[in-house]
Amino acid sequence: MLITNVRPWGGEPCDIEIRDGVIAALTAHAADRQAPADSVAGRGRLALPAFSDVHCHLDSTRIGLPFRPHTGGPGVWGMTMNDRAHWREDEWGVAERATHTLGRMIERGTTRVRSYAQIDADCGLERFEGVLAAKEAHADRCEVEIMAFPQAGLLKEKGVPELMDQALSSGAAVVGGIDPCTLDRDPVRHLDILFDLAERHQAPIDVHLHEPGPLGVFSVDLILERVRALDMAGQVTLSHAYDLGSVDEATTRRLIEEFAELDIAMATVAPAQHHALPLADLTAAGVRVGLGEDGQRDFWSPYGNADMLDRTWQLAFTNRYRADELIEHCMAVASRGGASILDGNLPRLASVADRPGLAVGDRADLLLLDGETVTSAVMDRSADRTVLHAGRVVADALQLVG
Repeated sequence: MLITNVRPWGGEPCDIEIRDGVIAALTAHAADRQAPADSVAGRGRLALPAFSDVHCHLDSTRIGLPFRPHTGGPGVWGMTMNDRAHWREDEWGVAERATHTLGRMIERGTTRVRSYAQIDADCGLERFEGVLAAKEAHADRCEVEIMAFPQAGLLKEKGVPELMDQALSSGAAVVGGIDPCTLDRDPVRHLDILFDLAERHQAPIDVHLHEPGPLGVFSVDLILERVRALDMAGQVTLSHAYDLGSVDEATTRRLIEEFAELDIAMATVAPAQHHALPLADLTAAGVRVGLGEDGQRDFWSPYGNADMLDRTWQLAFTNRYRADELIEHCMAVASRGGASILDGNLPRLASVADRPGLAVGDRADLLLLDGETVTSAVMDRSADRTVLHAGRVVADALQLVG
């Protein structure tokens, strides 16, 4: 395939040749070049690596259904119980909702996804199976990694570790954990179970961490201790970790350095809180950082619309970025930053100026997007988009192809 007249990361116009799903050559655009029948007209648009959503909950999405007023109570447990009380009321089942939302994500430029699948005493494996059905429905358009996620904790209800084990034997690829201290109130036992499951299934770990500053640092230190003892560098992601940046400067610096040393990745959803570890400092230290949409118009929150370009804008806005380099960095985090979490063989972003993903040998997961510059495209969020996965067009003008 040949993609004609595009501007990689806003650079000079070029043509991109794709063979066997990867970028084979980039050459200066020649207006008189005869394009093959299966070529894609870039029309001077930007060429960017496609988005990687590393933190979403396809099992809870309500996109496509009538809007429902928010009824959740405060705190993780209150919100969890509100979701439990209502998730079966929806007009569509989990598989239909997850498949619809994943399609909408692909249409808007996402081709790699890590989705949580809630597993607890109430739903058993039903929600996991719904996400698995969505993954299979879009297998040719998007790469989906499913996390077995104990939203209500591992220890508060009987049988959850066994259900997690079943999910990991049935297609889940990641072991999920959540707030070892504030939810399960037994961090040692919680982490014993997580790391045992990870060892038995040879799976990475992703821990939801909402815990406040010093308590969050305590939980993180327990995780770091186990990563060292079990030689699991590069196998752990911390999601949210909203408040780790609220502690003293020396602790903040230590955490960033240890995350880089042990290749602990971080997944953010661009929250409004201002106590997260600083994005630019994490990148400068060599920490993998990815972006996700979290819940998408579900029983937890009315926010989320399946568009990672909107969430990229939010990442820049909540970090108070104005400089073009930093706003473009948010695009790099939302695309190749997240991809490097899902595929540890991909290099970490080297600096806030690093713009990877469009070199010869890179997988041709691409987003062609209208915009004068990358920054203007993040601000304007045009609907003029063409999405490629492994060298094949999977969506155009916000519609799935094929």
